[in-house]
Amino acid sequence: MTYEELLYSIAQRDDRLIVMTAENRAVIRNLPPKLGGRFIDTGITEMTQIGMAAGLALRGRVVLTHALATFLTMRAFEFIRTDVGIPRLPVKIVGGFPGFLSAANGATHQSIEDIALMRGIPNMQVFCPADDAELLDALPKIIDDPNPCYIRFNNSVPVVEHLPFEIGKAEVVRRGGEVCLLTYGFLLEHVVAAAEILADKGVDARVVNMRMLAPVDRDAILSAAADTKLVVTIEDHFHRGGLYSAVAETLFDAGQAPKTLSIDLDQRWFKPASIPDVLRHEGFSGDQIAAKVLAAVR
Repeated sequence: MTYEELLYSIAQRDDRLIVMTAENRAVIRNLPPKLGGRFIDTGITEMTQIGMAAGLALRGRVVLTHALATFLTMRAFEFIRTDVGIPRLPVKIVGGFPGFLSAANGATHQSIEDIALMRGIPNMQVFCPADDAELLDALPKIIDDPNPCYIRFNNSVPVVEHLPFEIGKAEVVRRGGEVCLLTYGFLLEHVVAAAEILADKGVDARVVNMRMLAPVDRDAILSAAADTKLVVTIEDHFHRGGLYSAVAETLFDAGQAPKTLSIDLDQRWFKPASIPDVLRHEGFSGDQIAAKVLAAVR
């Protein structure tokens, strides 16, 4: 089942569901004739879209809004915060082409501060699926949850078999006791590859797919700090406000100060290219991640 097919299936059994887009129909292009008036395209008007979604939610609807992540989270930020976040409405904000998935687009289209913005809104959930399978498993549960949620859309092909999704719970993909690699989104594939390289070099690496950055799984983070010698965060996001910040906040609150390593975009935008070239240029390929972890361990 595709994302589009799942939305239609949910809409058939739940007449509260409204699907909206700001002229970003790529993965939902076949829904308009099927949903009729329950599909709304506002054009390139992200602020209007969020305002309309909030109004519909106040009338008992559950609304999925789609647009490019960079414009949806930044151009419409005040509307998300004020119209959706403060009243805690069930609007699900689906950001397309987040992080490195923006690929060949330049800095204006790169959404690498989106998580910092969204997790800064009280009661806003932030979900970063690793692949298509995780996205489809989580979507019905996120729609049923009454809280607003930002979703970093990702329909990549799965490289691991996932555990059932639970809101606010991370997933241990690989067990290990020497280092712990924490990540989310499509980078999971490359972090798993890094863990395999580290294993060949005698380093036992745990891999944790964080899944959600809000609410963040504090237990998974504290376990990583307690059980391993090095906690590593890997993310296609700015250094501030994303996973590294969530980990630092959790550890500081718990009075823990383990050795940490952050692999992220340290206040820089990435060079536009195809995704494999972006990963290589920015140092996020599996072998490059493994090399950085190995250097920190040794």
